[in-house]
Amino acid sequence: MRGGTFFPKKSFPPAKLPQKKDSAINSQNPKIVLSASRRTDVPAFYMDWFMDRLRRGFFDLENPFSRAVSTISARPEDVHSIVFWSKDYGPFLSAERDRELFALGYFPYFLFTVNSESTDLEPRVPPLARRVQQLSALAGLRGPSAVTWRFDPVCFFERGGRAGDNLGDFERIARAASEAGITRCVASFMDPYRKIGKRLASRPGFAFREPPMEERARVLLWMKEVLDSLCIRLFLCCEKEVLDVLGPDSGILPHACVDHGLLAGLYGPGGLSFARDRGQRAAAGCGCHESRDVGVYRLHPCPHACLFCYANPRF
Repeated sequence: MRGGTFFPKKSFPPAKLPQKKDSAINSQNPKIVLSASRRTDVPAFYMDWFMDRLRRGFFDLENPFSRAVSTISARPEDVHSIVFWSKDYGPFLSAERDRELFALGYFPYFLFTVNSESTDLEPRVPPLARRVQQLSALAGLRGPSAVTWRFDPVCFFERGGRAGDNLGDFERIARAASEAGITRCVASFMDPYRKIGKRLASRPGFAFREPPMEERARVLLWMKEVLDSLCIRLFLCCEKEVLDVLGPDSGILPHACVDHGLLAGLYGPGGLSFARDRGQRAAAGCGCHESRDVGVYRLHPCPHACLFCYANPRF
């Protein structure tokens, strides 16, 4: 049941994470990393579709600009691992999708965005208490090293003439992540996409604020201080300018959300290419390696309807 309470019957993995049998790196015919998905929330809303495509053994990928369609193999022997992105793993956990994936020969890695509770910013995500519970349950599937917590994006705004931000629950979430054994937190600041301005037209009295670089740096150093005390490392996604201001001695590092090195450490190299993803925002500091994103904006609108989202939901 969507967003329901769940208690996994048995935690994964056994003492040692399973490894891909082929440990050689084949640069001429590398294994695929599936991304599910930067464009929508597959674990929350579209897992039936996703599992059907895995069973069929292929995905049809649609270019979001030209709508040209290409087909890729999704057979277990061609896929190294699957990177999931979500704000609500409740349906995934309740249906025990991890067991289903494992039985079919697929290896998941979880990116879980857990932000402070805000009906203005994220009106349709589950209550924070439920998401924190999911954080712990996810870490119990394949171990906490297969989970990265994203606090993304950090937002500054004015509401009714008063300044605010979405950092109010950051320490609470950080403590829960630490208790679950999670050691990575990824953050970024909100980007002012033009479609966000259109959404704000229906929110009188609410406006986003772009803080100066010095304020961003102070916030990140505070976040790092909180996380350091909990043995969690802070990374930044596509924030090259802020990292340049902070300098290399800050201890805050750039991030690759799709990291072949991390995936190889979890499941063995298994034919990973370790090539950078040329389709991402390298100039802004994106360090992601190659993956194939299977979400389609047009076919998979995200019902979370987050105010700051770069997608164009129908909700």
